[in-house]
Amino acid sequence: MKLLLSLIIPLALSLLISLSAGDKPNFVFILADDLSHFDVGCYGGQAHTPNIDGLAEEGMRFTNCFQAAPTCSPTRHNIYTGQSPFKTGAYPNHTFAFDNTQSIVHYLKTLGYRIALSGKRHILPTEVFPFEYLGKENNPDFDVVETFIADCVKSDTPFCIFLTSNEPHAPWDKGDTSQYPQDKIKLPATFVDTPDTRDAMARYLAEGTYFDGQVGDALDLIDRHKLTDNTLFIATTEQGSSLPFAKWTLYDAGLHTGFIVRWPGHVKPGSTCDSLIEYADVVPTFVEAAGGKPAAIIDGKSLIPLLKGKKRTHKKYVFSEMTTKGIINAPKHYGIRSVRSLKYKYIWNFTPDVKFENVVTIPEDTKWGEAQVFNSWKRATKTDPDAAEKVRRYHHRPGEELYAIDEDTDEWNNLAYNPEYAAIKKQLRNALLAHMEEVGDLGQATEAAADQRNAKNLKKK
Repeated sequence: MKLLLSLIIPLALSLLISLSAGDKPNFVFILADDLSHFDVGCYGGQAHTPNIDGLAEEGMRFTNCFQAAPTCSPTRHNIYTGQSPFKTGAYPNHTFAFDNTQSIVHYLKTLGYRIALSGKRHILPTEVFPFEYLGKENNPDFDVVETFIADCVKSDTPFCIFLTSNEPHAPWDKGDTSQYPQDKIKLPATFVDTPDTRDAMARYLAEGTYFDGQVGDALDLIDRHKLTDNTLFIATTEQGSSLPFAKWTLYDAGLHTGFIVRWPGHVKPGSTCDSLIEYADVVPTFVEAAGGKPAAIIDGKSLIPLLKGKKRTHKKYVFSEMTTKGIINAPKHYGIRSVRSLKYKYIWNFTPDVKFENVVTIPEDTKWGEAQVFNSWKRATKTDPDAAEKVRRYHHRPGEELYAIDEDTDEWNNLAYNPEYAAIKKQLRNALLAHMEEVGDLGQATEAAADQRNAKNLKKK
């Protein structure tokens, strides 16, 4: 009898595991690098993005997704941990998380998943992010990824894979620029119209289309292995382009991101969600979809109720930070914090007396291309008052900024010192201060501590 039981029990357990695994969805998350969401076709943009647009037709397009920071490293730490950059310590760019931080790898592994990442990393330390790293390049290696997926299918193991592109990060040297005649390109209202600006935009848009091709490769791979119906697939654009007034700033052009989810049988095709969401919501969403319970330390909130159409509201506010430490050509300390509701944005600049600079404002043209654009703006200031004002506003920010987003999508009319908006400013500022206290953000003292985190990071390397 004992012998019989010893044979039956393992068999029963294996069947339970198999059935359980079969019920768990796979996760595919593909991430652009420095792509402004408003440039994507399905968001009304001029970039040719047929694969992303098709994904939106098959799933849900979020119109108000935001990130915790307009830079690569804090954003990626935030996605993988579901926690505020201040809680994990990964708030400066080119930095690392505290050693005891838990990530998506730890959460999903306990639920029976294999978790992999292919492409750009920008995360430390490896102990916090023990992904199966597939390939060594800054772009997804789809051959290695396919082998990983085939192994998972063969072993009946659910998987989660992050495909992290390096496009359209400057210097914008991929893609077909002939699709974008420079004289036909529409420039944002905050831009100065120069030949260098139009040249950069054409190359940037072409590389955005190149990224769309990577999205198509990922979709084809999932379809080829007949996994479409049981895969929660997300495509998102990360922070805005590295052109002025986007990346490295807390304006919507730097924080507002495209976010599209396809999940057959759960998400209504062609649907749109206007609720405020953020990247920190990815971890609890995956954990809940996998049958787990999100850890209490996670700041994000599961999107499952939104995806299944059971709720229409999600969050009242989203919060973001900018720390200049770790950024090329940036001032030693220029901390920025923001809070955004659906209608308003409040920005707090800690050191308004300091000139705001970064790689965009390097005096000489660089191989990356961003400085080339801004330098052309500076040359235009000699004869163009509009150019002079835009250059001035990029370098010099007031202590407080308040924008009515619905009426002022370019965030150009600062209402922070308008008495009619004093109550709204107070409400948003109080919400921001409460959030800072909750996540351990001490403001300027935290900015000063970024020096130490950056120095330790250099030693780790």
